[in-house]
Amino acid sequence: MMNRYQEFAQHLDQLLGGVQAVRITVSDYMPLSVEEIGVSQDGHQLLSLCQYGQQNGDLMRDPDIVFLFHDVPDGAAAEPVSFRNDYLGIVQEVYRYDEMGRRTHVLPALKQDLQEFARAWFGTLRDQGFFAPTAVREILSP
Repeated sequence: MMNRYQEFAQHLDQLLGGVQAVRITVSDYMPLSVEEIGVSQDGHQLLSLCQYGQQNGDLMRDPDIVFLFHDVPDGAAAEPVSFRNDYLGIVQEVYRYDEMGRRTHVLPALKQDLQEFARAWFGTLRDQGFFAPTAVREILSP
């Protein structure tokens, strides 16, 4: 049976569609940006899933979840490791790292909350049509 992080990796791969960055638009909803944003301090690929609004001409993340990719025996797994909402002034990180890039702390309650939020958000995005072939895909970085 596939675990939730493997499901997240499949959803993100489907949304990204083989490119590094894409903006997906569905009428009546904020556009969705999916973007490879680099690597974590301990060397894992990071990917951002974000919807942007605007306030006083500034782009506002509402929300932005960063996923950290792990290799597992039967594919990839994507763990949500940070949450940001600019309207609420919230920035939360699951892990803390030392100056050598080693994990030193984990916040288990936040880890669980982000997993539940991501699961619900993927369901909402599917219901809103972001996974549908009719969604408009603008490739930002091939």
